[in-house]
Amino acid sequence: MAWRGQLSRNLKELRLLFSPTSPSSSSTRAFIENNYKDLKTKNPKLPILIREGSGIEPQLWARYDLGVERGIRLEGLNEEQISKVLEKLAEGPDIKG
Repeated sequence: MAWRGQLSRNLKELRLLFSPTSPSSSSTRAFIENNYKDLKTKNPKLPILIREGSGIEPQLWARYDLGVERGIRLEGLNEEQISKVLEKLAEGPDIKG
């Protein structure tokens, strides 16, 4: 998982949006609980924003240079699949999730 330490190479900001109570956000909540510390330790200058909101469907947004953003819906994905989505987004803005 060497890519985890390279997030800030292409990404300028990472945002995770989810509902604090919705079952559809349970994997996203688990991903954050299990991975945030490692991601932040390996990328201390990368803003990783965690946003909770009632009724929000789980999403992962990556912001790149020049304001380019890519967003992926995370509903129905497990923790491993969310990790793979993040890995693809870390490759650059031209990668489709």
